[in-house]
Amino acid sequence: MLIDSHCHLDKLDLTSYDNDFSKFMQAATEQNIEQMLCISIDLEAYPAMLDLVKLYSNISLSVGVHPNVDEGQDPTADELIALADNPRVIAIGETGLDYFRSKGDLTWQHERFANHITAAKKTNKPLIIHTREAKEDTIRILKEQNAEEVGGVIHCFTEDWDFAKQAMDLNFYISFSGIVTFKNAHSVHDAAKKVPSDQYLIETDSPYLAPVPFRGKPNYPMYVQQVARHVADLRGVPVAEVERQANENFKRLFKVS
Repeated sequence: MLIDSHCHLDKLDLTSYDNDFSKFMQAATEQNIEQMLCISIDLEAYPAMLDLVKLYSNISLSVGVHPNVDEGQDPTADELIALADNPRVIAIGETGLDYFRSKGDLTWQHERFANHITAAKKTNKPLIIHTREAKEDTIRILKEQNAEEVGGVIHCFTEDWDFAKQAMDLNFYISFSGIVTFKNAHSVHDAAKKVPSDQYLIETDSPYLAPVPFRGKPNYPMYVQQVARHVADLRGVPVAEVERQANENFKRLFKVS
């Protein structure tokens, strides 16, 4: 059984499932997907996301606003805390910094990031961190805000081993996505070989970043199997070991059974 530790179920292309979420869920179950963590990226779509997954106890949720979202509600820490007061919500985010898509004065990204960290500490729920071309400031803000008190995960890891070590020292796990299957993702491959077995997760980030052999096509939580296989190959261990370890790590980090 597998866990997809980061997916956007409300964004999936359900065309091949007759645009019926229940048919997708049946397919996921048949392909041994045990749990999924559905990640929030904005608050305007949040009520619909809650409604979409309400019937499925194997889907957990996060609450947060993605660093690239520059329209809509920019929540205060108190607003995030209130939304996180739901047993289905097991994490805060995704949050963080992105200097690739957002340009100019990004003080607002830093402030939003800090608000999410405050909410995570107040609710004792781990952080889901997005970071792109901002690794120095990401680590600096995590340190300044004492984010190690709750920890979390660096999702869709794309940085180098030095960054991974700094993040792990701050009580963060490293999550590998379909990028680990890309031939030119050398720094990600290096990290996948070196991360301690009790500090990694696997994810799809679906519907984005489909792994090989589905690269360029819509991504689905079932494809987390390809991520597990590639991580296993890189580490030189059976795929069953990666699946078991990633599941254990997910349940430990997010305090779920």
